[in-house]
Amino acid sequence: MQAATRHYAVITAGYWGFTLTDGAIRMLVVLYFHQLGYSPFEVAMLFLFYEFFGVVTNLVGGWLGARIGLNLTMHIGMALQIVALLMLTAPDAWLSVPWVMAAQALSGIAKDLNKMSAKASVKAITAWLLPAGVGRMRSKPRFTQVFSRVAAVNWLSAARFLLFGARDVWFVVALPVFLYDRLGWDFWQVGSFLALWVIGYGLVQATTPGLLRGRRRLPGGRTALYWVATLALVPTGMALALDQGLPPHVVLIGGLTLFGLVFAVNSAVHSYLILAYSEQDDVALRVGFYYMANAGGRLAGTVLSGLIYQQQGIEGCLWWSAGMLAGAALLSLPLPQPASPTPRHPAGAPMSDNSQITER
Repeated sequence: MQAATRHYAVITAGYWGFTLTDGAIRMLVVLYFHQLGYSPFEVAMLFLFYEFFGVVTNLVGGWLGARIGLNLTMHIGMALQIVALLMLTAPDAWLSVPWVMAAQALSGIAKDLNKMSAKASVKAITAWLLPAGVGRMRSKPRFTQVFSRVAAVNWLSAARFLLFGARDVWFVVALPVFLYDRLGWDFWQVGSFLALWVIGYGLVQATTPGLLRGRRRLPGGRTALYWVATLALVPTGMALALDQGLPPHVVLIGGLTLFGLVFAVNSAVHSYLILAYSEQDDVALRVGFYYMANAGGRLAGTVLSGLIYQQQGIEGCLWWSAGMLAGAALLSLPLPQPASPTPRHPAGAPMSDNSQITER
């Protein structure tokens, strides 16, 4: 019990620290190149390799984790992040677009190796054990086994794609550029505010399993549908408020706070469901496929964030976010209720704490 708790704490702390450094790198890149005169779309394209290699890493990483174990893939991810950080400490004259994109590619690989490993490892932890070969399948899987044949995993992955696309379509480029240009915030104000948002988001996601533990039924398709539909109301309300001329700083700060709270619940419910829909032996493969969709949504959202903000402003980004969340709600309709992993008791079935590792 104590060893399992220690392993869980190490994984969680490592991933939270990783998330903060990753967000800091992104913010530095966004505002540095924006100050150099790059358009929002050009800034967004700097993250193309970051997100593209995130997709590739999740596709290959689940297969790799199933073959060599999740501990090793986690350590590989941390090592690559150190290399990416060192690349960005180079003199200004070296910080060309190809150099920064290469550093971002390494960071994208590192991020998703670490996230995939951390998420899948937690299900071993719930068995009070984190052996060196956690996540490794008893038989070596073929690469084609990465693609899920479980309908629930596919529907959930599609909904995940739109969920993260809906966040990044206004969060990655549009929001920091708007705060910097339109509201006159400096770099430290923008970076500190978004860092606090990430921390608060992580805390909410970590407490979500406890909030849902008292439910009579475990989280299922209806839970995912309810929370994503609720989330769609937030960017819709923000866009309408801006259309009515309400103060932008009030709308964005208040809206972003509310969005973070509800988004964290959505993400935690999804993280629970992907583990509930996966068998113990193939969890690395299923989580890898699912986070490939996650990374694909980030890729689409990042590119659209720069393009739509450049053409339609922050309000256009918010309307796109609302539309993508509406699509995620439709994709959540076929999601089933997972089988209970724990015996029921009079107080209701407790929700597993599998989802307590946060992600950006």
